[in-house]
Amino acid sequence: MIPLPGDHFPAVTGSTLHRRPGDRPLKIRPVTESDLPEVLRLDEQAFPEGPYTYDILRQWLDVCGERLLVADDGRALHGYIAVAATPNATRTWILSLAVAPVHRGHGLGRRLMLETLRHLRSDGVREVWLTVAPSNTTAIVLYRSLGFAPVGGIHEDYLGPGRDRLVLMLSL
Repeated sequence: MIPLPGDHFPAVTGSTLHRRPGDRPLKIRPVTESDLPEVLRLDEQAFPEGPYTYDILRQWLDVCGERLLVADDGRALHGYIAVAATPNATRTWILSLAVAPVHRGHGLGRRLMLETLRHLRSDGVREVWLTVAPSNTTAIVLYRSLGFAPVGGIHEDYLGPGRDRLVLMLSL
């Protein structure tokens, strides 16, 4: 079994995370239907050039179930991660990772990823796939630091005309 960066950290689902002095502690938990308007707001902040629509987020709630997690401080949501449930239980896709712009750079995306990877590993998943915009260097650095490797080069028009992606994969 390949160790994940951060394996020495305790699991964080249902527990609290502290980011900076004075910040409210964050709890990582599954999304509920009542969270969806705030998840939409968060997605619009994180991806102003192309946020997901409410209907997509609603379908993710049904499809991802407990694999759709949010970081919640009791007043607002600060990040989320969505992982697809796939027919092949040993291979899955991370659909989206979002952190509110004001909370970036404090390890929240890493913690959401690590918590998700721990759960996937314990569920028997062996391969985790994701795509990322080639211009999103911050996300690429995060994913590479977690062990994700590119599969091929830039996949032109992967998400439609002008929407190139890097495809990355991690073996657990």
